[in-house]
Amino acid sequence: MRVIFLFATIFVAAVLATGHQTHPSMQGMQSLSISYDTPEQFSLLKNYVDDPGFDFVRSTNDLVDVLVTADKIEEFKQLLEEHRMNYTVMIEDVHQLVTEQYIEQQVERRLQARSQDYASGRLSFTYYPNYTEVNEYLTYLTQTYKNIASLITIGNSYEKRSMKVLKLSTGGANKPAIFIDAGIHAREWIAPATALYMVDLMLQNHRDLLTKVDWYVLPVLNPDGYEYTHSSSANRLWRKTRSNTGSTCRGVDGNRNYDMQWMTIGASSDPCSDTYAGPKPFSEVENQHLRDFILTRKGQIKAYLTFHSYGQYILYPWGWTSNVPANEPELVSKLLMNIIASAIMHFVTNNIFTLLSLLFQRNLAIQCAQAIAKSRRTRYTYGTSYNALYPNSGPSDDWAMDKAGIKLSFTYELPGGNYGDLLPASEIKPVGIETFEALKVTHQYVTSKYASH
Repeated sequence: MRVIFLFATIFVAAVLATGHQTHPSMQGMQSLSISYDTPEQFSLLKNYVDDPGFDFVRSTNDLVDVLVTADKIEEFKQLLEEHRMNYTVMIEDVHQLVTEQYIEQQVERRLQARSQDYASGRLSFTYYPNYTEVNEYLTYLTQTYKNIASLITIGNSYEKRSMKVLKLSTGGANKPAIFIDAGIHAREWIAPATALYMVDLMLQNHRDLLTKVDWYVLPVLNPDGYEYTHSSSANRLWRKTRSNTGSTCRGVDGNRNYDMQWMTIGASSDPCSDTYAGPKPFSEVENQHLRDFILTRKGQIKAYLTFHSYGQYILYPWGWTSNVPANEPELVSKLLMNIIASAIMHFVTNNIFTLLSLLFQRNLAIQCAQAIAKSRRTRYTYGTSYNALYPNSGPSDDWAMDKAGIKLSFTYELPGGNYGDLLPASEIKPVGIETFEALKVTHQYVTSKYASH
């Protein structure tokens, strides 16, 4: 064990020496969670968005989480105090945490390499798999469950990595399907791991979920960015794709790149921004492949689920505009008031499809949040992306609902605890188990509404 740990330590020291020229140094970087009360305070915080040394990783209607480099942290804290904004230091030293986790990853990977399970391609879910390990696991599933699992290669990424969709089906025609993707944002490691662990749970103990519904799972939608975050601890916080759009800054925010109100709100035209929407809608080849795969199965796919982190949200369209009051109540007993208000607005615009979809979305989101809470008391907030989290345009869930006609379209922002996107690997199984409860609810809903009986 000591030898393995020493080897991993030396290896990490080597990779930390590379790649810093394109990333802010994590040495002394801190993660802050800041609460604000007034529009003026929020406006002050917005001034720092996309400034060098600041990485706003989460924003809601009353708080923001931001990573701040060592050279800016003390001055920024003083500014917050002067403007009476409360903040909590969530991570004292991002560099130290990332280094420790990188070492733990290497140690656990080598320990698992000694076991027969690992040799066969099976994942232990005790560490976050890289791109190669994800594909090895997918191959393992197709070999172990030959009558159920198959792989569909939907194309190659910008850097020519194959993108594989896992199909789970017991056969039969005209079955409704549920589509799952994860990993569109490279640093959100818990998302692909959760998607894969839920597949593991389904195949081991819940194959009844395959009887009347087919499943399509794309565990890593952004394979280039995801592999980049695994290639060196210095790259751990990379978010975008790895395409070259002609700027000195690489990559596009894949979840701002869909042809749905593209670049209207909550997206950036700056190639160096983490929310850069790209030079045009669907500029990213990875998104093109997903689009083509889903549209080819238009009418069959009844639910679209995309997994992100973090914050414990179940979100549904729209992100670019508000269709319900911003203070939309979360209690089922008050749902009727929202239905009436939404009905008036939507009937005025003759958009009945959107109204019905909104009702489906909200009802199902409530049930899924309740199912998760029963597992280990994790509380999820639910609502439209615009109202429950923040405005954004060009996301995949809006596109899936409007362009692909999928009435049940959800974004899951998985838990991050005090770690944000650096959630320890020990949380993979707990998060997967509780999220699987929501998956079962979605399956039941799709089965009762769309499957033949």
